[in-house]
Amino acid sequence: MSYEITPTIESENVEFNNPVQAFYEALGYEGMMDLMNRFYDKVFESEIATFFPQDEQEFEEVKHKNTLFFIQLCGGPKIYDEHLQDKGLNEHMIKIHEDFTINEKSRLEWLGCMQETLEETDMDQALKDNFWEYVERFSKLTVNTFPQECRYVSSL
Repeated sequence: MSYEITPTIESENVEFNNPVQAFYEALGYEGMMDLMNRFYDKVFESEIATFFPQDEQEFEEVKHKNTLFFIQLCGGPKIYDEHLQDKGLNEHMIKIHEDFTINEKSRLEWLGCMQETLEETDMDQALKDNFWEYVERFSKLTVNTFPQECRYVSSL
C-alpha cells in the first residue's frame, strides 16, 4: 500500500479529522503501545533523531508520553490530559513543536517512519488509511521553517 503525502504550503489552512476510535479499538492499549514503540524506535534511527533526547532513559520517557497522546487522540482512555495545560490535544501538540526548527524534509522523514510502521501492522487497511490521513495532514501544522528564495537567483 502506498500512502499519499502532499506537500506543506506555508500559511496553508490545513483541515483534518482525528482518527476514528475504531483504530484504538482494533489495537487496544497494548497494541497502541507496540505500534508507537516500533514507530519511535524507527524515528530514533532516522535523520530526525536529533530532535529527541539522545539519553536512552530520557528518550523512553518522551516516547511513552507521545504514545499516551496518540492513545487518547484515537479514542482511548484520557491518559494525556495532565499534559495539556488548558489546550486541546492537537493545539497542545502544535505548541510543543514550536520549540523545534521543523522543515518539510523532517516532516517527510517522520512520515516515512510512520508509513513503514503502519505497513508492518496487521489490521484493517481502512483503519490504517484513516490514521494516515490524520498524521499526514496534521504533520503539516508542525512545519515551521520554509525555504526562502535567494535574492541573487533572479539576476543569474
